[in-house]
Amino acid sequence: MTVISHAAYHQLSNIHYQFDFERFLEHLVDVSLTFIANTDAPSLWLPAWIPGSYLLREFARNITAVHYEVVDEALPDSQITHNNRKPKRYRTQKTDKHTWQLPEAKAGQTISVYYEVYCYDLSVRTAYVDQQRLYGNFTSLALAVDGQEQSPVQVSLIVPKAFFSDKDKEHVLLACGLKATHLQSNKQDLYSVQADSYHELIDYPFEIALQEKFDFIIQDNQHQTLGHQFFLAGKHNANMGRLQQDLTQICQTYLNWLGDAPFDDYTFMTYASGQDYGGLEHINSTSLITPRRDLPHTNESAVPSSDYQRFLGLCSHEYFHAWWVKTVRPDVMLDVDLRREAFTPLLWVFEGFTSYIDDFMLQASGVIDKASYLKLLSEQINRYYQTPGRAQQSVAESSFDAWIKLYRNDENTGNAGISYYNKGALVALCLDLMLLERSAGRYRLFDVVKAFYEQAKQNDKKRIGISSADMGAVIGQFIPVAEWQAFESRYVNGVEELPLEKLLAAHGIEFHINSKETSDKHVPWGMRCTETPAGLKVSRVTRGSAAAKAGISAHDVIIAIDAIKADNKQLAAFTQASDEVECHLFRRDELMMVKVLPKIDTDDTHDSEKVYPHSISLRLAKKDEDKANNVKTESAWLDLMRHAQ
Repeated sequence: MTVISHAAYHQLSNIHYQFDFERFLEHLVDVSLTFIANTDAPSLWLPAWIPGSYLLREFARNITAVHYEVVDEALPDSQITHNNRKPKRYRTQKTDKHTWQLPEAKAGQTISVYYEVYCYDLSVRTAYVDQQRLYGNFTSLALAVDGQEQSPVQVSLIVPKAFFSDKDKEHVLLACGLKATHLQSNKQDLYSVQADSYHELIDYPFEIALQEKFDFIIQDNQHQTLGHQFFLAGKHNANMGRLQQDLTQICQTYLNWLGDAPFDDYTFMTYASGQDYGGLEHINSTSLITPRRDLPHTNESAVPSSDYQRFLGLCSHEYFHAWWVKTVRPDVMLDVDLRREAFTPLLWVFEGFTSYIDDFMLQASGVIDKASYLKLLSEQINRYYQTPGRAQQSVAESSFDAWIKLYRNDENTGNAGISYYNKGALVALCLDLMLLERSAGRYRLFDVVKAFYEQAKQNDKKRIGISSADMGAVIGQFIPVAEWQAFESRYVNGVEELPLEKLLAAHGIEFHINSKETSDKHVPWGMRCTETPAGLKVSRVTRGSAAAKAGISAHDVIIAIDAIKADNKQLAAFTQASDEVECHLFRRDELMMVKVLPKIDTDDTHDSEKVYPHSISLRLAKKDEDKANNVKTESAWLDLMRHAQ
C-alpha cells in the first residue's frame, strides 16, 4: 500500500466540499467532496452523534448511495468511458454503518465523491432544508476523510435562484460562526467558508433564510470589545429591541464574572416555531429553536413573562457552554471519536452546573428580579421531588447512562432514574451554598468554575478535559477535601436526599409547602393520565402507588370508575376513598377489571420512593433585626457581582 506523508498532502491540496441546495423542495442536499488520497483504498466516515447531545443519532441513515470518481489528468484507459472520456464512476463499499471505502482509489490520486443527504429534521442537531430555510450541522452533511481530519477544509454552499424567488433577498442572510464570502450570479448564490480542520468545521452550524438580525457589543475585563450577532428566523412578532437589551445585560454579566471569553465574536442562531424547543452549544455560536410565544412581545413587562424567561434561560444556558463544555469539558470529550459513545460520570457537572447558573445569571444581570428567580428555582426543586427515581439512580450514574436512558424516555423513566440536568442543577446549588457556608462567604461554586477556566487559558490548546479527581483537587482549594469527598459520596455517587431546605434556610430563603398542590390532585392514585373521548389514558404509574398495586399500567385506557364513565372529575371523586373501587379499562384491545384501594397503607413503602412534598415555593426571609446575619448571607448568595468584587 502506498502512503503520502501528512506534510506532502498539505502541499498538494485542501479538502473541498460543495453543498448544492437545488433540490430544496425535496429536502435533499447534493454533496460533492474532492480530496487527494493519502493512502490506497481510503475511507470516509460520518459522525454518529453531535457533541452536546449524548445519543447515537446515526446521521448516516440520511445518506443514500455514495459514488466516487478518480479525476487525475493521467487516468488509465480502463477508467475512461469511450464516449465522453469522463472518469468512470464507482460505488463505494460500506464497511460499517457509517463508513464507506473507496477500493479503486490509490494514494496520490485526486478523488471526487458524490452523495445526497435527506434533511428534514427540525431539531438543532441535524439538518433541515425546504423552501423557507436551509439549515445544517456538518456532522450530518460532511463525510470525513479518514486520516485527514486535521487537514484544512474549504466549503461552498450553493443556493439556487429559485430559493430566493418568493423572498426579499436583502433579508435572506447567512448565519454562521465562521466568516463567509458571498458571490452572486444569475443562476445561484455562492457562500464560501473555510475551517482549519474537519473537527473545527463540525462546530459551526449554518442557516440561510429570511432572518432579522441585530448586533451588540460586550467588553471583557481588559476593555476589549467582543462583537455579538443575533439572528432570528421563522414567523414571529418579537420585540427585537427588548431582546437586544436583555441579551446584552446577560452576556455582559458573564464577562464581568469570568473576565474574558474563549471567542473573539459570538453568534446566536434562533428559529421560531410553534412548539419546538432546544439548543446546542458551539465554540462561538449556539443554535436555538423556540416556540414563538417565548419571544418578547411588543408590550413585554419590565419583569419578563414566564415564557420569555424560558427563552432567556435557554440563551444563557448555551452561552455559558462556550466556557463550560467547549473550553472546559469532560476528559473523555477532549479528543472524542464521534463514531462511538464517550461515557463519563461528569455530565452532571457540565449540564448540571450550567442548569443552575443559567437562571441564576438572569437575576445576577438584573434582567429578572429575585422573586422571579426563586420561582424558577422552586420549579427545579419541584421536578426533583416529583421524580421518585431519584432514590434509585445517582446523578453520576445518570450522567454515565445518558447514552441509553436520558434521551430515551419511557413510562418507567421517572420510577428508575433522575435527570442529570435537574438533579445536577440542585447538587450545584447545594455545593454553592455549602462553599459559601464553609468559607464564611469568601468562596462559592463560581470560583470553582473560574479556577478551571483559568487552567484552560494556560493550556497550549486553550482548553482542558477534567476528571472526577480534578474536581476534588480544585474544590479542595476552597474547602477541606474531606468535606467535598463526603458531599460527593452522599449526593453525587449516592442517592441521599439533597439537604435543600436546610441549606436554603441557612442562607435566608424560606421553604413553603404548597398544601393545595398535592400529589392527589396532580397524580391521583399515583398515575398520570390524560382525559380523552375514549376515557382516561394512562401515561405513567408511580411504583408502590394505589394504581400500581391494583395492576394499572402505562398505556391503559380507563373507561369506567365505580361503574361510571371515567373522566377527571370521576377520578378526583375517588382519590381519597377508603374502600376498594372497581375500575374497568382496556389494555390494548382487551377489557379488564381491577380493584383500586385509593388510600393504600404506606408503611411498607420505602421512604425514599415517596414523592413529598409535591410542590414547594421559595421566598426571601423577612428582614428584621433578629435575622440580620441571615439577610447578609442571603445577599452574598444572590449577589454574584458583589461577591466577585
